[in-house]
Amino acid sequence: MLRFTPILLAILYALAMYRFSVWRTHKDLDAKSTELADPKLKQLTDQMAAALGLARIPVFIYEIDPVNGLAAPDGRIFITRGFYRKFQAGDVSAAEMSSVIAHELGHVALGHSRRRMIDFSGQNALRTALAMVLGRYIPFIGVWIANMTASLLMARLSRSDEYEADEYAAALLTKAGIGIASQKSLFLKLEELTQSRAGVSPAWLMSHPKTAERIAALETLETRWKTQG
Repeated sequence: MLRFTPILLAILYALAMYRFSVWRTHKDLDAKSTELADPKLKQLTDQMAAALGLARIPVFIYEIDPVNGLAAPDGRIFITRGFYRKFQAGDVSAAEMSSVIAHELGHVALGHSRRRMIDFSGQNALRTALAMVLGRYIPFIGVWIANMTASLLMARLSRSDEYEADEYAAALLTKAGIGIASQKSLFLKLEELTQSRAGVSPAWLMSHPKTAERIAALETLETRWKTQG
């Protein structure tokens, strides 16, 4: 029984972390967000809503500076204040912003948002269990191996989610009459837009597929649609 103690502890830790993460995320988003009320963007979100058979797509401004979009576990879509400022300054077009919203809708529709909260907790649990087990046999280095293994596994899962959300967004943007040219043009801008003051890309971008690969995947998708059509 003692042999399985690290695994049982890791499972309990994962459950506790999942509940805490969901609670903290909801609390932070509620405290720091307001619903987006931009006529240009609303026109495009209304087009996407019509394509989905919905009355509207509520989008919120999350009051933080980093450029990002995100989908909460409860299905809400958020654009950061930093991203919205880029739109207001003309660095990002309305169509490009709509592609971000469509991408985040993809995460919601495909169940990624809720699963990511579980994945985050699972990553911590996996890291804890591996560190406990490997630490017994490989002191110091075992913990490092555990961290690297968990991080590489979750990064791979995250990149897979991004491709799926990209494909969902492409289909929605096409059906809504917006098209995917803006989706591809935004990919080319993302690295520059998300640079921090220190000139280092944020961690969330590192877990995304490379720009060229995302664009190539969209072009393959376009070719397939044309062939099928």
